Amino acid sequence: MDLLDPASWTKSPTPVFAKSEANGVFGPGHNCFTQSPDGTQNWIVYHAKVVANQECKARTPRAQPFGWNPDGTPNFGLPVAADQPLPKPSPLDR
Repeated sequence: MDLLDPASWTKSPTPVFAKSEANGVFGPGHNCFTQSPDGTQNWIVYHAKVVANQECKARTPRAQPFGWNPDGTPNFGLPVAADQPLPKPSPLDR
């Protein structure tokens, strides 16, 4: 598949990663993707706010692991609350 060919892409009918009022996460965006140091986990890195004020102020950087759906598309789940502890990415074996 040629990722530079628009025909290789299918638009999702709904956002694949969106706010979570329940978790107090608003305006998640400007994401990128990386892997844990040992390459076994995928992580989404993004920014978001803890208030829904339609301003681009007070955004904080965040990261959380994500998985994959059976059809091969990413499953980002819900953005986690800013105060929710997450396990550290898997380290390199030493």
